[in-house]
Amino acid sequence: MPYGYHGRILHVNLTDGTLEVEQPDEAFYRTYMGGSAFGLWYLLREVSPGTDPLSPENVLVFSLSVVTGTPVHGQSRATANAKSPLTGGIGDSQAGGFWPAECKFAGFDAIVIRGRAPRPVYLWLHDGQAELRDATHLWGKDTGETMAAIRQELGDRRIEVTAIGPAGENLVRFAAIMNMANRAHGRTGMGAVMGSKNLKAIAVRGKQRPALHDRDRVLALSRWGRDHVGNIGALAKYGTSVVVKAQNYVGGLPTRNYSTGVFEHAKEISGQTMYHTILVDRDTCYACATKCKRVVEVTDGPYQVDRTYGGPEYETIATFGAYCCVGDLKAIAKANELCNRYGLDTISAGATIAWAMEAFEAGALTLADTDGLELRFGNADAMLAALEALAHRRGNLGNLLAEGSERAAKAIGRGSEEFLITVKGQEAPAHMPQIKRSLGLIYAVNPFGADHQSSEHDTSYQPGASKRELERLAMLGLTAPQDLDALNREKVEFALKTQYFYSALDTLGLCQFDWGPAWQLYGPEHLADFVQAVTGWDVTLDELMTVGARRLNMLRAFNAREGIGRDADKLTKRLHQQLTEGPSEGLQITPEELERAKDIYYEMAGWDVQTGYPTRETLARLGLDWIDLE
Repeated sequence: MPYGYHGRILHVNLTDGTLEVEQPDEAFYRTYMGGSAFGLWYLLREVSPGTDPLSPENVLVFSLSVVTGTPVHGQSRATANAKSPLTGGIGDSQAGGFWPAECKFAGFDAIVIRGRAPRPVYLWLHDGQAELRDATHLWGKDTGETMAAIRQELGDRRIEVTAIGPAGENLVRFAAIMNMANRAHGRTGMGAVMGSKNLKAIAVRGKQRPALHDRDRVLALSRWGRDHVGNIGALAKYGTSVVVKAQNYVGGLPTRNYSTGVFEHAKEISGQTMYHTILVDRDTCYACATKCKRVVEVTDGPYQVDRTYGGPEYETIATFGAYCCVGDLKAIAKANELCNRYGLDTISAGATIAWAMEAFEAGALTLADTDGLELRFGNADAMLAALEALAHRRGNLGNLLAEGSERAAKAIGRGSEEFLITVKGQEAPAHMPQIKRSLGLIYAVNPFGADHQSSEHDTSYQPGASKRELERLAMLGLTAPQDLDALNREKVEFALKTQYFYSALDTLGLCQFDWGPAWQLYGPEHLADFVQAVTGWDVTLDELMTVGARRLNMLRAFNAREGIGRDADKLTKRLHQQLTEGPSEGLQITPEELERAKDIYYEMAGWDVQTGYPTRETLARLGLDWIDLE
């Protein structure tokens, strides 16, 4: 019998309304394990190169893993994959909450969605059964309203719902898919793909919990996590926004659309300030004791915030705060609410508006382009108005910004390309490559664009890092910590090996704040033990690192078929720019340094140095020789 999974993958054809269940063999689960490795198995076979991401021919896959739904901290995560309407390459996005575990309990390991429904529908999964239901009455509703309406319609308040809001319906290229109205499949525009298919939501409920091979070992890991949750420090108390002040202190808080690394109002928008002012609760995901999710509420003043939609994380505070030079925490919390309500990626939304602010101040955007809106840095009301416009594609400004900053810059020109902070068309998160140099390399080479959660950050691998961090990284063969300003062979190896580890976590659907290679709750010493206890497989850490490498190469192979390789592995001029203020003054990562690091990285990864594509030998070594790169 299978342990940890059902052996059932649901296939949905929205065009004709058919539903079928596939039952892969154990070898499939042992090889790919879950996450985007599952998703890429189908995308690489069924999505032809050149497919329009918003056409019925695109395939959208939601994947769990062999450990999802177990009573261990940090395992309730799902992955969404499709061709990205934002980048034109692979789309990949993870989300936590209760929906992933409940989807597993509903009896399925993954959902493969094809075609386009003739009218809006939602998918209802319950105890091994699946049905498509009319969603015409839900179209136009925001994510919180959709969740409430489906629960009322089906008569169960414990149903978990993942849904798109108006942004996904309006095909905003960075639209998100939201569960609990505050957990986001945010990056790469998966919400727009879902909207293009007329699929409003997926509701799940069930009691079909897979058997565990060694329940006692699983529960022992759970107890260990509960007893050591204090190891992750202030993350639980203050959330990810605890790093706002620290980033600013070292000159690494991207400000004024990445023009500088220091923001004069950093303290006012920090996690500590949030904790003492607008925070009303800490939320969590299924079976997790960390409780890192923020819940904020504002009941008076111009920026009233509904607690249903959670609270801002660090990236959201940075993009709507420092990027846009807005020092009002309540206005930032309102922006977060609107993104979660309408279904938008907060990073791309805030960064696109910051780009527009700089373009406006430079004269590249006119009042005619902005429909009369004075879109200037520091103008919180204008920021929120622009956010409303783009979510609904209202007017010239809304339609322009809904395309994302890179497409918008190409549309208007006038020198606005100089202000971009994109990689492969996706806006950069709030960790500056001038400060974290190996992260700058990962920004460039990552298949789905700049991402801050695809490798460990440089600060964990320096001589001053904690004993625990260095001991855990040594388990990955990383034993020579480097200065922060290094981008040498050892630092590139650190980037690649931790990228493999994070890729394994994303394959297994594990939260990077609970499971990680350095400072997190659990570490490499626990990972193989966890998978063994759940599945009964005699896996090792080395095998799981190979699982991570396999997923990364599948993502990269998808891009290679689209002609996305080394030429696309680059940072914009702004991301190379030498910083000029505060503690980070004079720091930069030059194009020449990046090119040298890429040569080393491709060689280590087993990719062709000229093209950046995986070689046939590398694919064969990973059991991926079935992939056609043509």
